[in-house]
Amino acid sequence: MSVLYKISLNELKDKALKLAPETKALFAKLKKKKPKNLDTVVHQLHDEVFEEIDCLDCANCCKSISPTLYDKDIERVAKHLRMKSSKFIDEYLYIDNDGDYVFKQTPCPFLLPDNYCMVYESRPKACREYPHTDRKRFYQILDLTLKNTEVCPAVYDVVEKMKERKTEL
Repeated sequence: MSVLYKISLNELKDKALKLAPETKALFAKLKKKKPKNLDTVVHQLHDEVFEEIDCLDCANCCKSISPTLYDKDIERVAKHLRMKSSKFIDEYLYIDNDGDYVFKQTPCPFLLPDNYCMVYESRPKACREYPHTDRKRFYQILDLTLKNTEVCPAVYDVVEKMKERKTEL
């Protein structure tokens, strides 16, 4: 059974933070070892978790964090909205401390009340790829994955299942 049904989204962050030392220890070993089967195991876990979780039931990522938007994302979403890229930037984006374009507000300005995305077909690459648990070379995004355990019940589940299967890694 998915974590989404075990704990509320409010509890997710607290639980993830409490388990962070254990998660960091596992991830440190994985970074050092870079197991050849890591992607295979994580992708299998990703598939298992997403058999139980429907992102439309949650949308916590859209409600609480902003994706990084690249020039192609900006052009694509602006075109979808029939706006010039410069107007889209002025209206919706700012440059964060890392020098990246992100949304000025959370929740996402394009998140609808039913958790659907108003610009879904044109959404940014980071949104298309979130929560990144099916990515190749997973060991490269372990730090991001740790952060995402606080936001996404699916990531939390994948990581907890990784801990159960750590002897395979």
